[in-house]
Formats: sequence, structure tokens, C-alpha cells
Amino acid sequence: MVLDSARNDRDGCGVRGPMKLVSYEAHGREGFGAVVEGGIVAFGGRLAAASVAELLGGGELDAAHALLDATPDLVREAVRLLPPIPRPNKILGVGLNYRDHVAEIDMKAMPHPTLFIRFADSLVGPGQPIVRPRNSEMLDFEGELAIVIGKGGRHIAVEDAVDHIGGYACFNDASIRDWQFHTTQVIPGKNFPAVGSFGPWVVTPDELPPLGEMRLTTRLNGVEMQAASPGDMIFSVAQIIAYCSAFTHLGPGDVIATGSPAGIGNRRNPKLFMKPGDVVEVAITGLGTLVNGIEAEA
Repeated sequence: MVLDSARNDRDGCGVRGPMKLVSYEAHGREGFGAVVEGGIVAFGGRLAAASVAELLGGGELDAAHALLDATPDLVREAVRLLPPIPRPNKILGVGLNYRDHVAEIDMKAMPHPTLFIRFADSLVGPGQPIVRPRNSEMLDFEGELAIVIGKGGRHIAVEDAVDHIGGYACFNDASIRDWQFHTTQVIPGKNFPAVGSFGPWVVTPDELPPLGEMRLTTRLNGVEMQAASPGDMIFSVAQIIAYCSAFTHLGPGDVIATGSPAGIGNRRNPKLFMKPGDVVEVAITGLGTLVNGIEAEA
């Protein structure tokens, strides 16, 4: 079975609808909770879990849902939202996963997912500036759907992958193009500090529409640059999880960015790269909008 839906129905678990899980900094301390009408309900001290990653992997989703009726502890304006998983143990990126993107860069689709790694400090949260480094002006946008792992595992079968999805989020897999193409290994172009972004929250998959009905859009200064459906990916969410788990253990809070559709700045004529003062947005149906300004490295 190829997973083409964002649903994650767990028999007998009692999970009621999606939650928007956030990590944040308030009054000099980090916390985590859920976005509700009127603000954020803090989960710290109310659950055994101490982070979003632990919550997704620890079986307390029912207890967390029961807290959503509480009066919000914090107003959104009083916190600084962090990447929803601030320090993932693993961040894997998938390249060449939309046929239109494969075509625009004059390559061929691969028989297996093309993977690379990102470091945690290469990502910022919503509203935080993406930083264009001093040694390149080729900062490109790449809007993507991110998978966040809930239940961990190795050798996960495609038909079982749905049970390992903790949630989904928007992801900007922004790249420093010249450094990306120094060699055949793209890792340098993906891992400058604060060059990409992740958020604004992780949405649990219960009752989200099928991926084929969701829309991914990237906008630069309000102008649409990329538009696609995650249902159009060459390798499905289930196939990606199964493939990654074949060579590494996937644990709670691990993040997999699933690839970018056509429309990147590096393939436009003339080329279009993000510059200080720009604002970039990645929006996905049901997952919200990830917004970041661009700043120059100090």
C-alpha cells in the first residue's frame, strides 16, 4: 500500500482531531504546548513528556488532547516560537521528489530516494530571520512538506509507515546554491547556520485531508514561486519512511523533509535569489504558513 493520505487513524487510541504542537521560548525558558484559540496551552509539568518529540513518541496524545479545553497559559505575542522540534536527533532531506523539479534541473528521476542530511542549527523557527551568509548571494527557497516521526522503528514496512507518523509541518529547505554544487555532495549548501526554517508547528495527522487534496505554495514577497500537491511526490510518505528506516533507526522527533517542487530561483531566467529585506512564506493546506524574513549575516 502506498500512503497517499495524511490520516493516521489508530484503532482504539481515542485521538480526537489534529493538534498544533509548538515549542517556544518565554521569559527566558523553553516550553512546549499546543496552539488553541486565544493562545497556547502549556504542557510542561502537566504531562510526563518534556518536549514535542517525547509527546509524539510516548503515548500521551489522549492526555494532551484533554488539556486543549484549558484556558490558554500564554498569548502568542508573548512567546518566541522555535522550530517545533528544536533539536532533532536526525534531519533527513529528500531531493528530486517531484517530476516537474527533476525536469527543470535537467536530471532523471532516481530509482530510490535521494537523501542528504541537515544540522539542527541550519534551521530557524517561524518569524525568525533566515540568514544569508557573507560568502554567498545564492540563497534559494525550497518549500516542502516535512514528516515528523512519532513511534520509532527500524525496517518499517510501507504498509505500516502510517503508524510511525507523529505529524506534519511546513519546511523551507533553503539552499546556498553555489556551495551546494561545489561537488556532487550537497551537504555544504544545506547547512549554513540559520539558512532554512521549520514550523510554525507540527500538526498531528488525525483528520487532515489526504495529501493529494493538500496544496503546497511558496511565496517570495507575496508572489507565488512554487505550487504543487504533496500527493504528486515521486516517492510517497510511506515509501520515504520505509526506505530511511531500512538504513537507520527513526526515532520520535526525527524530521524528514520530503522534497521541493518546481519553481526554484536557481532555474529561473533571470535567476532569483532571496536577499536581505525579503519575506518568504511556505503554506500547506491544514498545516498553516511558515513566514521568515531574510537578513544578512552580521
